[in-house]
Amino acid sequence: MNNLYFCYSQLYQLSYALPIYRKIGGVFLVRNIKKWIQFVKYTRGIARPGNRVPLLKIPRMKIHDSRQPIPWQGIFLSPSVSSFHAGTRENIITIYTGHGSGDKPYFGPGIPDKMAAFDYHFIAGPKNLAKLKDINVDLPFEKIIKIGNMRFDDYLNQKIDRSQVKKRLGIKDNERQTILYAPTWSWGNGTLLKYGARFCKELSAHYNLIIRPHGHDRMQIPKLRCWAKKEGLSNICFSNPSNLAENDTMDDFLVSDLLISDVSSVMYEYLVTQKPVIIIKNDFKDHHEMPHEMKINSIAEHYDESIPMLTLIERSFRMHAQKKPDYLALRNNCFYFNDGKSAQRAVEFLSKIRMKQV
Repeated sequence: MNNLYFCYSQLYQLSYALPIYRKIGGVFLVRNIKKWIQFVKYTRGIARPGNRVPLLKIPRMKIHDSRQPIPWQGIFLSPSVSSFHAGTRENIITIYTGHGSGDKPYFGPGIPDKMAAFDYHFIAGPKNLAKLKDINVDLPFEKIIKIGNMRFDDYLNQKIDRSQVKKRLGIKDNERQTILYAPTWSWGNGTLLKYGARFCKELSAHYNLIIRPHGHDRMQIPKLRCWAKKEGLSNICFSNPSNLAENDTMDDFLVSDLLISDVSSVMYEYLVTQKPVIIIKNDFKDHHEMPHEMKINSIAEHYDESIPMLTLIERSFRMHAQKKPDYLALRNNCFYFNDGKSAQRAVEFLSKIRMKQV
């Protein structure tokens, strides 16, 4: 689609907009040379035919300082509230896609005003509206576009090749069950530095282990990988959320059998799998106040070191058939539709507003 632009603050956030790009293309706005290098490194292979930079085979992009007004007319999608300066409002349409449906609050100053400034919000589900309500952002009806979670589409439509994902991650033992450990970062008191090495030692002897840190902690991957190799540990894989071409979250979801997390929004997105979740307790207190029917805490097991993690994993697998209806109900309470057509709904809306803009 001409005049469709994708803005972002951190590269991993773009995974929430990529389902639209894969259908209709667009141009990515990169803040500076440093971000350009990162974009080139991690987006090779995801470009649509006819919508890529020659030779590099990455999506089309433009370097634009986000502190400056946008000089082009068009539709601008952003997963971040602070990824661009809107500038002259008459020339652009802005849409917020968000980048998660967890219980952590929105991060940064002036969030309510920034949220209200978007022309439209693509809403993944009732939980996102509840989060906005909790910070006293009451969007008018015409700004709320109910889309569903676009990231779920490929998973629900069974478009992900399990064998290819395992090969890409380096999972070799197909007889073992696979545990996904996906903690948040320091904003949320993430647990990677506290438990990453421990889980490598304890779990890799019994399970395949995928460690997927938050995008802000991706630099810990080489350190932890080298340490595990030095310790002679095997059956451990690492998934970099910034590597959009190689490590999609839904890929990790597909090949895993259970999730361990803390306060990451990944816990709620993992509901698409209907597989068990274990929550690591930490001392992060600044949660959104959510309705009971939109909280995972009462369903998942909780780890606080009083019971070994291996015991909790075994119990989670044993009790999952009994809890699965609760996981399904929670998914439907948190996300709209769950029918594999969310990206298509977004594309149809973009087509409508584009016709009005022309």
